[in-house]
Amino acid sequence: MGKKQAGTGPLSRRPDNSAFKQQRLPAWSPSLTAQTVLPTFYILSLVCLFLGIWLFITVENTYELKVDYTNAGTCERCFDLRKHVIASKTPCTCTVSFQVPKTFQGDVFFYYGLRNFHQNLRRYMDSRDDAQMVGRKNNLKAPSSYCAPFDYDANRVPIAPCGAVANSMFNDSLTVMYNPADGAEIQVPLYRKGIAWYTDKNVKFRNPPTNNTFTLQQAFEGTTRPLYWQRPVYELDDTDSNNNGFINDDLIVWMREAAFPNFKKLYGVLNRAQVPFTEGLPPGNYTLSINYNFPVEPFRGRKELVISMVTWFGGQNYFLPIAYLVTSALILVAAVVLTMVYVKVGKYGKNMED
Repeated sequence: MGKKQAGTGPLSRRPDNSAFKQQRLPAWSPSLTAQTVLPTFYILSLVCLFLGIWLFITVENTYELKVDYTNAGTCERCFDLRKHVIASKTPCTCTVSFQVPKTFQGDVFFYYGLRNFHQNLRRYMDSRDDAQMVGRKNNLKAPSSYCAPFDYDANRVPIAPCGAVANSMFNDSLTVMYNPADGAEIQVPLYRKGIAWYTDKNVKFRNPPTNNTFTLQQAFEGTTRPLYWQRPVYELDDTDSNNNGFINDDLIVWMREAAFPNFKKLYGVLNRAQVPFTEGLPPGNYTLSINYNFPVEPFRGRKELVISMVTWFGGQNYFLPIAYLVTSALILVAAVVLTMVYVKVGKYGKNMED
């Protein structure tokens, strides 16, 4: 005979008769009256207004200069040359002159900017092999199907790195020259390394294993470069062997896709150890020299050099201050409407017509 089950019946699942389980504990319920709600609306509106004005002034004091070099200066010839795929690998250099109206104090950041380039398309963003980018040998010779049609070349040789994202990597080389009024021109020194995110550089992107006798070039044997690249992945930086392969800073920066069609990506940071750049970027005349490789005419895009200083708020971005100002205006309108309704209707609705 089994043990008789205790507590059976229709009331067996009823909670205990306690203050907690029967929800008889004391509680506070806010009383939403006009005297409490309306001041809250006005205070929130003032707070958002103050933050919006403060951030707007901060952004206004963040200087940014854009130099569109798509077909400016002597670049019109290169722009026309890059319209044709057959001439995609023909070298072309050009220069564009521009002026910096006032000093960029402190650290100065140099970006390359693209317009009308949609890196946020789902098919484009999926066209990559993250397992290949961490240096797995099997994926070097057998790229993911997501990379198609940029997984193999016409001779069925695997591409490394594969995919549309890597294939479309920005490959213009930019050099900025300062032309002082009382001397010879000086090249603006830039830090070109350390521009990628730490997690990208040390976690998401790794080279295939090498040693003293097994070079990076040998690790990539049996693969070929992407279709529109000028050089293979193991020779991206001819000045620093530690900046080649999948851990190349420019490649890592490009592989982090932008969310909007108009974007900028970090190219370098001003080296302030050299005179006359110790205080920042001085005003005056400058010349931008470009190794013009990246075509933009097929997607009706534009290319530009963006020079910007950074404050505690970041770069020049008006979205957040405008959002605060608009929010302040909406809250103020809602508060005024509620105040008018309260004045017209009254506390107990005694002013309402029957």
